[in-house]
Amino acid sequence: MAAASNMVREITSVEDFEQFITTSNGSVIALNFWAPWAAPCAQMNVVFEELSTRYPSVKFAKIEAEELADISESFDVSAVPFFVILKSNKVLARISGGNAPELTAALNQYSSATSLPPAQPVAPPVPASAPQVEEDLETRLGNLVKAAPVMLFMKGTPAAPQCGFSRTLVGLLRERGVRYGFFNILADDEVRQGLKEYSDWPTFPQVYVKGELVGGLDIVREMIDNGEWDDVLKDAGVEAPVASSA
Repeated sequence: MAAASNMVREITSVEDFEQFITTSNGSVIALNFWAPWAAPCAQMNVVFEELSTRYPSVKFAKIEAEELADISESFDVSAVPFFVILKSNKVLARISGGNAPELTAALNQYSSATSLPPAQPVAPPVPASAPQVEEDLETRLGNLVKAAPVMLFMKGTPAAPQCGFSRTLVGLLRERGVRYGFFNILADDEVRQGLKEYSDWPTFPQVYVKGELVGGLDIVREMIDNGEWDDVLKDAGVEAPVASSA
């Protein structure tokens, strides 16, 4: 695990999280849900630490999303990085993805104290005129499908799948010992609808390897059965794990 700064508390257990919330004494809290395999998290971890020095009235904490899945699911974390701003157990804002300007704006809005003068902006300023939605979504989807070497777009989360196909595919990946990233498409209708067109694949779940669509449940299952799955991982430069004997 990456170490947190002195201003950012690294949550290591559910009990630790509960103690952190209890001792925050009604302060505004910023939570950073991250994963070591997701490249955008590395950049946003730096941003998060920088922001913790600018907003001394806010309590900052990092949570490794997959290691503490119960906490992640309680906040409907659908992808990483994912940020939650809350106060007195009330969620004030959710920010999905590496959107530093949006995170900064939320802290500006909900912080009870004026931030310290910034020495450097943590990200380029957001243009006053919004860019075209289609370009924004295309870029976002392109980043999402490459967020991890193996990405699963599913209904629900691996711990709580919301359809039988997603549940079966999660089981197959678990049996193969595959470490993968996931995105809960039920939590973001823009991604859910946009990915159908982006991938030219109308159903879920969908599996991407190194940003390239492999297919859904039937295709992945067939590839595992005939031995092609490990070859796909190898050709993409992803280390093929040893199948679980369980």
